[in-house]
Amino acid sequence: MNKITNHMPTAELQRLDAAHHMHPFTAQGALGEKGARVITGASGVWLTDSEGRRILDGMAGLWCVNLGYGREELADAAYRQMKELPYYNTFFQTTHVPVVALAARIAELAPGDLNHVFFASSGSEANDTNIRLVRHYWAMKGQPQRDTIISRRNAYHGSSIGSASLGGMAPMHAQGGLPIPGIHHIGQPNWWAEGGDMTPEEFGLARARELEEAIERIGPDRVGAFIAEPVQGAGGVIVAPETYWPEIQRIVRKYGILLIADEVICGFGRTGNWFGSQTLDIRPDIMTIAKGLSSGYQPIGGSIVSDEVAGMIGRDEFNHGYTYSGHPVACAVALENLRILDEEGIVDRVREHTAPYLKSRWESLADHPLVGEAKIVGLMGSIALTPDKATRAAFAADAGTVGFVCRERCFANDLVMRHVGDRMVISPPLVISDEEIDELILRARRALDETHDRLRAEGLMEAAA
Repeated sequence: MNKITNHMPTAELQRLDAAHHMHPFTAQGALGEKGARVITGASGVWLTDSEGRRILDGMAGLWCVNLGYGREELADAAYRQMKELPYYNTFFQTTHVPVVALAARIAELAPGDLNHVFFASSGSEANDTNIRLVRHYWAMKGQPQRDTIISRRNAYHGSSIGSASLGGMAPMHAQGGLPIPGIHHIGQPNWWAEGGDMTPEEFGLARARELEEAIERIGPDRVGAFIAEPVQGAGGVIVAPETYWPEIQRIVRKYGILLIADEVICGFGRTGNWFGSQTLDIRPDIMTIAKGLSSGYQPIGGSIVSDEVAGMIGRDEFNHGYTYSGHPVACAVALENLRILDEEGIVDRVREHTAPYLKSRWESLADHPLVGEAKIVGLMGSIALTPDKATRAAFAADAGTVGFVCRERCFANDLVMRHVGDRMVISPPLVISDEEIDELILRARRALDETHDRLRAEGLMEAAA
């Protein structure tokens, strides 16, 4: 029997939550009527709610709990650091041992000449930093007009004003006057939804060449950088065709613009290497990090910066920073997290065993009548839901209607699997076992069956015209 920490009844917790707690990315009124699910504990890949139900967390929290829940070593690291030095800033020409050690360790792990780290508390903050890094870099080189950053539609780079502007999600841009000036978006490499009659290889080249077209249209002397996730995470685990990234590399080299790889989701083992850039042979000038850096146990993020960019920035005072940049407790926890990932061989195990096993099981879902494609890189996967596999058709219902139904059936089967429009996505903890993968697939298939039954009963298996 599951042990449940003593707490108020679920209904009372839900009432207080609805009355006082504003949730991210949520329609507050609707959630208040339904009642939030109250999570009270977790261990490994399993969550426990206030009613004692065990839930398989197929999303590692928000793509971040790479080590899984309940690692006492991380709690101990935080406790030790809190007793020794609970906080000090890194402004005013000061530093401390945890931030020095973590910056050095990240530089060891990062590819190429990415040897410098500017710390933040989240990926959103780090991508805001990147905007300023890029613009100040070019200003220092005597080219302040190179202030435009190109990104992709349906990309996710955070939810602050700057980072949400970098992202290409229309619902976010519809609120708050986004994007800010100087941000331009091109198409995403989503062959399933947007490839038409092109082969994946043709489509990958076409979408990459949109970057070159945008640079020429804006003016090569005005573009400072291109930012992209190695694999688009929150956009639906969109895996670019194999022709895409080599062509992107050619274009950024040709025009001499900076390449920013947003590794917030892909970093620290998620794709079977320390960074997604290594998996996909991307050679960035800046990498954004967060999430798996501490397995979500402490809020921490940062920008890993090349020698060239850091050297140029270092010639002047960079008027930028955060109160919690390089927080000693967060750094101590991140160091311990990286130690465990390394010493227990977790990243290697993902690459050599867990990812291939999950891939074989995940791709088996493609035989389901509701599934058009099953894509996966490392331990991040997606399935596209469709009423017609042959034509890659969208549903006649509003986008996301079917995905929401499937997500609710997943929750009913005690599986956290997220929907992005009508794609279902997973990103489980890196420590998931073969048996737990089998259970994830079993629950996912059950949820798909129940979704399919409901769609047929309600006449929702119709393709868009």
